[in-house]
Amino acid sequence: MEWAEQVKQMESISGDRRDDRRYQIQLEVRWKLIRRRRVLDTGVGHTVDLSSGGILFDPGRQLPVGLNVELAIAWPVLLRNEAPMQLVVSGRIVRCSGNRTAVVMAQHDFRTVGAAADRPAANGVTRTPSALLANGSVMAALGKYR
Repeated sequence: MEWAEQVKQMESISGDRRDDRRYQIQLEVRWKLIRRRRVLDTGVGHTVDLSSGGILFDPGRQLPVGLNVELAIAWPVLLRNEAPMQLVVSGRIVRCSGNRTAVVMAQHDFRTVGAAADRPAANGVTRTPSALLANGSVMAALGKYR
């Protein structure tokens, strides 16, 4: 094996080994700590980076590892250039370092924000139909704003 190949292999081993590309973007986030379908605590903060598998965010204080969390992230793109949206993510806190909290994503959904979002649908959830989104993929949308 050539020296350049060895260096490249060593860099890939010691570097970031996560499968999903991370996008450094700072967006406002509202969070809820959830245990057994009960909200234990809430707060606001901002994202540090996002990927299709997880989110690193600053909740403003340290949160307990292992609890479920729901994040409502203010999305920087308007639906049809008129309706504000948010990305709602459910997941589990897997790591904390200082005020930074890492969440592995279990579920995500785009929802509209505003007057319509304030009035829940019959099932209690207001959702943005995926057919209305220009691209249903979170990372495809993020790729436009690198």
